[in-house]
Amino acid sequence: MNVKVYNLERKAVGELELSDDVFDTEVKEHLLHEVVTAQRASRRRGTQATKERSAVAGTGKKLFRQKGTGRARQGGNRAPHRVGGGMAHALSPRDYSYRPPRKVRLGALRSALSLFAKEGRLLVVDKLELAEKKTKALAQTLGTLQVAEKSLVVDSAANDNLVYSIRNMRKHQFLPPEGVNVYDLLRHKHLVVTKDAAKALEARCLKV
Repeated sequence: MNVKVYNLERKAVGELELSDDVFDTEVKEHLLHEVVTAQRASRRRGTQATKERSAVAGTGKKLFRQKGTGRARQGGNRAPHRVGGGMAHALSPRDYSYRPPRKVRLGALRSALSLFAKEGRLLVVDKLELAEKKTKALAQTLGTLQVAEKSLVVDSAANDNLVYSIRNMRKHQFLPPEGVNVYDLLRHKHLVVTKDAAKALEARCLKV
């Protein structure tokens, strides 16, 4: 497929040929769901913890003799049913993360990129060169490009002016091509990529 390439004034300056297997393939929603679920699960801290009977303070001495008192038998004051005792089925720290197969991850990324392209939310620019590290200037540039509403900007990590200008903008995020992922794509309305970044994304998605 061919997409238009724009300059920073949103004037068409040419076209770029991109692979149909990456930017114009079938959008498989089940892959998007699986990968986003895995990414969100991997971000869970999993630090929950409660004390079981072996971890609470208290004596292990039997409270009273087993028989002859008319009371229910008791083994100690740390049992879960006693005040101050341990918790039954106590929670412990755990790792929720899991990693879908590589083909699933790449398939989901291709689906997400194709979704942006089909819905007209993909914008390819020639270059994203800024004169200085200034957030206000970048905000004006994004407004000119008509992507001022929550956009993901993709370019080389060596573009320091862009990286430092965008890092404190609440609605926008910067990622290098190797860091683009399904979760961050789907939570933005627009995808802005440079020509080089688009080709890098294409090469990444076509790796077998």
